[in-house]
Amino acid sequence: MTDAPQGLGDFHNHLVPAVDDGSGTMDDALEGIQRMVSAGFSRIVTTPHFDASMLQREPGRAEEYLSRVGEGFRRVAERARVQFPDLDFRRGHEVRLDVPDCDFSDERLRLGGTSFVLVEWPRFKIPPETVPVLSRFRASGYRPIVAHPERYHGVAQKLGMVAEWKRAGAFLQMNYGSLVGRYGAEVMNASFVLLREGLIDYLCTDFHGRPDLRLYTDEATQKLEAAGASELAVVLGGTNPQRMFRDEAPLPAPRLPAERGFWGKVRELFT
Repeated sequence: MTDAPQGLGDFHNHLVPAVDDGSGTMDDALEGIQRMVSAGFSRIVTTPHFDASMLQREPGRAEEYLSRVGEGFRRVAERARVQFPDLDFRRGHEVRLDVPDCDFSDERLRLGGTSFVLVEWPRFKIPPETVPVLSRFRASGYRPIVAHPERYHGVAQKLGMVAEWKRAGAFLQMNYGSLVGRYGAEVMNASFVLLREGLIDYLCTDFHGRPDLRLYTDEATQKLEAAGASELAVVLGGTNPQRMFRDEAPLPAPRLPAERGFWGKVRELFT
């Protein structure tokens, strides 16, 4: 692969203080940024949650929330510029599609001023008609990134649908923690199934900026390297996120090598 990354990039975390379920205080947010910078991140988009239904049903409340996030981001960004002058720190949102549409014309909803949008299905279940939803976003000029597909119930048995998301023009982002059991064995197994199928485009932290939480970047990278997938770790965690910051499509990632030996075959039968 060419286009070697200049550090890691992350666009799925919650570092705006006192907003959503992310950092509780300014000190927590800055401590979280420090941990990410120390781990090798050179570009970060913070992405508090946003429910798409607010735009349709409560536009006034939506504007109040977006403005509040904006003010919180402005304050933490000012401090970050002083403490981390080489860090590219931006704002976006993780948009929960609790209704099957969203108007992304407001730049605040997109990832760091790009055409990319980070979306998730509600309640960790895959609703019907997901392909038309993603296709409409692409037709409107936006590039959807589906957050943490490995965490949706039964996704390992719905690989055909996930492949349809890709054919509709969507990209897929996996959490580092999923690879090391942060969300349980089922999610971890689904993660490796998706990687072996070559369906994942990005690795990000889903870090909520609190001192009691971990990044899982080192553990996940070590696990991929032990599986003979060092290049995959670089592409998903470095090259492709950095390309997103430049508003460029991700490069195709190499597939995770299949597990070898008897127990690898047994595991594949059950996943």
